[in-house]
Amino acid sequence: GLSFLSGGWVQASKYRFEMSAGGNTKTFSVDSSLSNIGRKALRQYYGTDAQLIWKHGWGKTEVRGEYWTGTQPGTVETTVNPGALPVLPMYIREFDGAFFYFLQNIVNEKWEVMAKYDWYDPNTKVSGTEIGAAGTNLTPADIRYSTIGVGFTHYFTDHLKLLFYYDMVENEKTQLPGFVSDIKDNIFTCRMQLRF
Repeated sequence: GLSFLSGGWVQASKYRFEMSAGGNTKTFSVDSSLSNIGRKALRQYYGTDAQLIWKHGWGKTEVRGEYWTGTQPGTVETTVNPGALPVLPMYIREFDGAFFYFLQNIVNEKWEVMAKYDWYDPNTKVSGTEIGAAGTNLTPADIRYSTIGVGFTHYFTDHLKLLFYYDMVENEKTQLPGFVSDIKDNIFTCRMQLRF
């Protein structure tokens, strides 16, 4: 599959930050023109996805993947789309991200193991110790994260399942306090789901 989203936010602030390279330093540069008020902060995504399933005598093997890239407006602190129009200065970032799943039935369709790899890079123009360098205006909102996950699911019925899953989350190492090394944020999930 292929997908495309083109939209944006109405900018409420005159301050608009975009990436630029001054010498060897990559930084957010500010445009503080009054004409920025009411201007569109571009939100544009390009995506592709694929899914393959092989059925066999004791269940199925499934591989899924999805990749996104584009331009995302945000604030100094986050790239998350807000519930209300932000009045803070606008930060425009180029991003990419993806996830890949492998799911495999074992013994029969009631037992399944899974592995997943994903990443989200909110600012593809910078990486590592460029983030947090003096005068760059780069923040934790620019840090790339990747995750390896492994899990196990048991389907008791078509409506009841039990999941055990472990996420190993890794952030890139930066010059920002608290992010000079990988923070300890792995997650274990045990979930029972009843569908009705």
